[in-house]
Amino acid sequence: MQVSRLLNYVSHSTTSAVAEVPNFVSAMEVASTRALHLFLARTQFRRLDAFDAVLKFHERWKLSAAKFGVLMVLVRNLFLHFPSLRLSSLAVVFTLTAAALASAGTVTISSPASNSSVTAPIRVVASASSSRSITAIKIYLDGNGVYTIKSTSKIDTKISASVGSHRITVKAWDSSGASFSSSVYAKVTSTTSGSTGGSTTVPSTAAVFSRIEQMSGWGSCTSCAGGGEQAIYKMSQNQSSPSLDGNSAKFFLGGSTSFSHGLWWRRMSSNSTATHFVFDMYYYMNNPSASQGLEFAANQSKDNKWYKFSTQCTWGKNEWRVWDSKNGGWVGTGIACNRPPAYSWQHVTFEYARSNGKAVFVSITVNGKKSYPNKSFYPQAKSGNGSVGIHFQLNGNRAQTDYNVWADKMTLKYW
Repeated sequence: MQVSRLLNYVSHSTTSAVAEVPNFVSAMEVASTRALHLFLARTQFRRLDAFDAVLKFHERWKLSAAKFGVLMVLVRNLFLHFPSLRLSSLAVVFTLTAAALASAGTVTISSPASNSSVTAPIRVVASASSSRSITAIKIYLDGNGVYTIKSTSKIDTKISASVGSHRITVKAWDSSGASFSSSVYAKVTSTTSGSTGGSTTVPSTAAVFSRIEQMSGWGSCTSCAGGGEQAIYKMSQNQSSPSLDGNSAKFFLGGSTSFSHGLWWRRMSSNSTATHFVFDMYYYMNNPSASQGLEFAANQSKDNKWYKFSTQCTWGKNEWRVWDSKNGGWVGTGIACNRPPAYSWQHVTFEYARSNGKAVFVSITVNGKKSYPNKSFYPQAKSGNGSVGIHFQLNGNRAQTDYNVWADKMTLKYW
């Protein structure tokens, strides 16, 4: 009858039943037989001493029924392939398995809720935990990787998705190379191009360059900026007014040749491994009606490819456009970019990523309103590896009317 109770437990238990295990161990010890055949889900275990060891192991590590079942399969395979294996040998295997199970990580998805109805872009908030440090987290939409962040245990971002039902999976890796994941299903009922808040979590290990407008080492040109290529342009640093922190930089554009532009750039560092970039700044215009548009960009060279994250606010069309590096042209996003009022500070943040061999335009945030271009392009072939930089460009109109733009708190973060 005791053996019958044991078989019933093994065959039908679906939750942890650690409290009952000592009784079962005693039952087997009293039975003192080496010929008992045990079954778990139609899988036969031919050795009682092995099963005894597993039950004691189960008691010690308080394993759930699901993991207990995995160990049963392990025992069966061991004895099928190594019939002469002894209990002392199994103890080593169990100890190693215990260490792996004890360090197994978990992923918790707090948004979106499972089986919920949401609006796209979908906000994904998740955290990962493990006995070892988390090295990366990746979001999958219907099995396709759409966003990766490294060296952090938390993720808070938004992903684009079409109307309909989707499976969202968040997978994490720890320093041992182990991976673990969790999935939820959500139904997108509508999509929107703008939202408020929801900034990407920047890990503490990210490289940060602040007050770039005050750094030396800027380069500039008009002949490389496209258009008429005959602008008069100038950058003046150390401007106390207007300024948010007491020290801004003034960019001037003028001349007489229509649609001539001024481009300023700065190389920040060398890094070919970074895959996420956030460019943030404030700007202030004295005569917005004189401008054809402004351009903001981060860029990276890697393996003789140039990933250009150029983002343009064109007031000819009142639209944000992004640069297709491979084919060399601007692509509309459908996101409105309205001409700002004169003499007022505007705050812009651009999030970019390099993923699956493409430059990904993740988001554009203007004064707290966040929009998602959902665009990505292959890079341009160009010699170089590791250079990371930013650029800022003023575009002239048909009359090439003079105007100034002050820039402050320019910041680049990447990881």
